[in-house]
Amino acid sequence: MAAWWEAAVVAVAGTGGSSATVVSICVFTAVLCLCLVAGHLLEENKWVNESITALIIGCIIGAIIFLVSKGKNSHIVRFDEQLFFIYVLPPIIFNAGFQVKKKQFFHNFMTIMSFGVFGVFISVAIVSAGCYWLFPKVGFGNLSAVDYLALGTIFSSTDTVCTLQVINQDETPRLYSLVFGEGVVNDATSVVLFNAIKNLDINKLKGGVVLKVISDFLYLFATSTILGISMGLCTAYVLKALYFGRHSTDREVALMALMAYLSYMLAELLELSGILTVFFCGIVMSHYAWHNVTESSRITTRHIFATLSFIAETFIFLYVGMDALDMDKWKTSEASFKTSIGIFGVVLLVMLLGRAAFVFPISILSNKMSGSSEKTPITFKHQVVIWWAGLMRGAVSIALAYNQFTFSGVTSDPVHATIITSTIIVVFFTTLVFGFLTRPLISAMIPPRRAARTLSRGLSTGSNSPKDDFTLPFLSNEDDASGSGIVLEQAKRSISLLLERPVHTVHIYWRKFDDKFMRPIFGGPRSH
Repeated sequence: MAAWWEAAVVAVAGTGGSSATVVSICVFTAVLCLCLVAGHLLEENKWVNESITALIIGCIIGAIIFLVSKGKNSHIVRFDEQLFFIYVLPPIIFNAGFQVKKKQFFHNFMTIMSFGVFGVFISVAIVSAGCYWLFPKVGFGNLSAVDYLALGTIFSSTDTVCTLQVINQDETPRLYSLVFGEGVVNDATSVVLFNAIKNLDINKLKGGVVLKVISDFLYLFATSTILGISMGLCTAYVLKALYFGRHSTDREVALMALMAYLSYMLAELLELSGILTVFFCGIVMSHYAWHNVTESSRITTRHIFATLSFIAETFIFLYVGMDALDMDKWKTSEASFKTSIGIFGVVLLVMLLGRAAFVFPISILSNKMSGSSEKTPITFKHQVVIWWAGLMRGAVSIALAYNQFTFSGVTSDPVHATIITSTIIVVFFTTLVFGFLTRPLISAMIPPRRAARTLSRGLSTGSNSPKDDFTLPFLSNEDDASGSGIVLEQAKRSISLLLERPVHTVHIYWRKFDDKFMRPIFGGPRSH
């Protein structure tokens, strides 16, 4: 048995032959199955979710392998950011876009974009400034300005995976929509901003560098979104025009999956944001392409994409848990225990302040802009839940940290090694502690029955509000025989509603445009 475990350790370390590689794959697959079984058994537990389960199991398995090998090899699993960004992250983000409830997402679109874009900039500024000011006070420093800015993006990236496993979409639809949407946009913004910061030349900083970073960010954001939409529309048109289902439903499913992955890789090839591209590709595919395939393909795609996402999520936390036992980076770090605790405290403090600095003000501003017409404002309790749920950090933070402070997962710089170990500590603490407390917090702040009733009010298609059923005379072809008085009154009412509820009014215009021009070309049922 010991020899078998040692073979697994050697294989994972990358020094064994083909037989050892097979052993390591078998071990990892068996551990994945164990995570699934444990997650099923703990399904009803309000304190533990599948992310926490996989993280703990990863640590336990890593510790067992490390002990059996008698410390001969400390590289249990080396975290590879390329593996994460190229193979693991795409199915998670695509499924998020493919399964999203589009009406609720776009109903809260402006608030989500404010959280995910402006919020990240605010958080990065506070985290970077806080670390720059407080790190020397705890006996840690020797970081460049770019490193401090990179730390801002690393610790401003929320953990979309863990958050979505904690919040129930059916019980709290609007809350889920806000946290989900912010999580995806937040990750995309953090990655794009991180890449922009890495390209900064600190010796040539001028007054216009901030404007250049913002312009580059807006360019990447817009082009990535356009690319994702274009790939989704291309897939929908091909499926509708060629009707693959008459010969094989397998080709339909394969084409959707491959086109989704192609959109991500094409964005990476063009140095755009693959996260944004594949997310909007998923939304467009679910809106158009999904309706152009056979019924069996619709069921298959829903389950296949959800399954791949689920396995990838479990793989990430298991991977992170085992990688935490890589002793080399812990030995390389020369920071004392007191300094390590100080660094952790500083990072946690600036994370809490950075998130609070935008969640509460943007929520208040969103409520003010919505006016009295909105029946579901973001209450203070909702704001607290959004603030808390976004405090968890995950694999994106670790991947960005490894990208900035290591070379192929290895670093010999004690300062950089300290940053890596501190990032791992923050990820573990926020995932375990905040993950344990998030579900009880939501239950205490928003009782399930009340949450399901209050948060879905005004968002369902069956709303009784007369303003939800108004029609726009600007788009009507009917002539009013009673004269221009009634038409003028209707026009005034429509303009008033446009100013009062712009998101809802734009949705009406878009639905009519979609029915008249888009769906006849790209597919999908007409709205009624």
